[in-house]
This record gives sequence, C-alpha cells and structure tokens, in this order.
Amino acid sequence: MKNAMKLSLVSIAAVIGLAGCGLSPSTGTVPAVGPGKIQPVADGQEKSKVTVTSKSFTEQLLLGKITVIALEAAGYDVTDLTNVPGSQPARQLLLSGDASVLWEYTGTAWLTYLGHEEPVDGEQAQWEAVKKDDIPNGIDWGDPAPLNNTYAMAMNEETAKRLGVTKLSELKDVDPKDLTFCVDPEFNSRRDGLTPMLEHYGIDRGAEVPESNIGLYDVGAIYQATADGACNFGEVFTTDGRIKALNLTVLEDDKKYFPSYNAAPAFNGEFLKEHPEVEGIMAQIAPLLTDEVLMELNYQVDVVGREPADVAFEWMVDQGLVSKP
Repeated sequence: MKNAMKLSLVSIAAVIGLAGCGLSPSTGTVPAVGPGKIQPVADGQEKSKVTVTSKSFTEQLLLGKITVIALEAAGYDVTDLTNVPGSQPARQLLLSGDASVLWEYTGTAWLTYLGHEEPVDGEQAQWEAVKKDDIPNGIDWGDPAPLNNTYAMAMNEETAKRLGVTKLSELKDVDPKDLTFCVDPEFNSRRDGLTPMLEHYGIDRGAEVPESNIGLYDVGAIYQATADGACNFGEVFTTDGRIKALNLTVLEDDKKYFPSYNAAPAFNGEFLKEHPEVEGIMAQIAPLLTDEVLMELNYQVDVVGREPADVAFEWMVDQGLVSKP
C-alpha cells in the first residue's frame, strides 16, 4: 500500500509538472481517419477510453501519432497525451495508469528503468528479458518492431576527413583537444550514456575529456550543431533522417557498447487486461516499422518540416492500415 501511495503521488507530481510545462492533450492535431486493415472493435457499448502517450522527440511523436490514429480507426475514445518531456515522466504516466500505451525502447527500459548494469546480447533476447522483468511493475510489452533506434556518434564531412576516424575505438588515438562532444542532458548523465561510453573505449572523462569539451543541447539541436562544427562528435539516433540530410558520418560502434533499442508497445497492465484486443492492433503495426521506414518518416518531419500527425497518417494510408474518411 505504501508503494502504491508513493507511486500515485509520483504520478500526480508528474502530471502537475507536465501541466506546468504547458502540455495538454493534442487530439485535434490528428486527421480524421477511417478503417483499413485496422477495423473497428465492435463491443456494442459506449466507446472505450484509451490514453496514448509519447516522449517529445520526433520519432516518439510519430509512433505516438501512429498509435492515436490506429486506435481512433478501431473505434476507441482516444486521449492524445503525446509530447511528454522526458523518459521518466512518460514512464510514470504508464505506471500509474494515467496513460494506457507508450512505444518504449528495450534498452531504455532494461538499463534506465529496470536498473541493470549490462545489456542483454541480441535484440530478441533483450526484448524477452525486458518483458519478463517489467511484469511485476504492471507493464506488459507487446511484440517489438524491427527498428533498432540505438545511439551513435557522428561527425560532419570536414571533421571526418580531417580526423580520419571511422570507428569509436579510434577515438583513443585522437588528440584530446579534438575530443569535443555535443550531447543532450539525459545522455550526458544516463547509465548507458556518454561517461560509460568513453570508459568502454578507454577514454577518461575529466582527464582526456574535460567538461569544457562537452556541450549540452536539446536533442533536435545536436544535428545542426554537429554539422556546423560546434563539436567534432555529436550524439545521434541511428534512424534519424537528419544524418542523411546533413551528410553526417556515423562512427561504427565496433566494440558493441550501445545496447539494442528496439521499439515495442508497452501497455499499462490493468488497461490491457480490460482491452486485450489493443495488443493485436499494435501487432499489425510493429512489423512494418523498420529502421529505413523511420528514417524516412523522421526525415519528413525534421528536414521537410511536415507535421508528425500528417506524416504518420499518410504512411498508414499507404500501408492500408487506415483510410481517409
């Protein structure tokens, strides 16, 4: 009971905090939708309620909007609570039941939420381990997508030519004055982030990489900062369309530091017990979400400048999952 009360208070604090940031449901941003391969769930009752959440970066917004559109096509009364700032607040909404479903990444759950020191080798094995370990927390994981949006370090074209490195293991041979990094605050401090990455590759943060060599940026600003030469090495996500648009070169993670980060729908367990059919709806979508698909969808938002909901809707229509009304 004490744990439940504590979780409830944490959830309330998270929601209050989100409200203070100006976050509000964004149902109106999703186009009207008709059924396709995803058909209405006929239960003969008033529409069932479902709340979809996501984090605030582009890929998460796309996955969140895809879910909102899918569940609206299936006939649910959907609250769109996407665009939550940060992993922990989104996770707390799911744990508390204030959100029903969130596309989460297996590596994030295993290392950040579940507190394991080392990742599990292999994408399927990592997902199975997360699914098993999260059950006591009241979280049920659906089938994973092929997309593995893991971290990487990238350089602009001039830096790649000047330093001549292609692998992370080669950073230890780079002059310390050139070991400058652009990262976001979360990656700067998380257990699978910058400091242990440097350590894994034999580089000492502090001695070889002083704090003055590390610039903190919003996630979306890192790509342009790296392209502009604000740092030599920028934190990127492997499915981000801006890698191609800005002609960035991704360093090979040759000693396999970064864990698997396959996206999968994570459900509040109580919600899923009441609405098990939602897992089947998400299972229609997951196999279609590859690295290449997400890179293109991310490109449409981050480079072309389109709205995530419009990009998500167009893709779902193209796949026959939903239709225009």
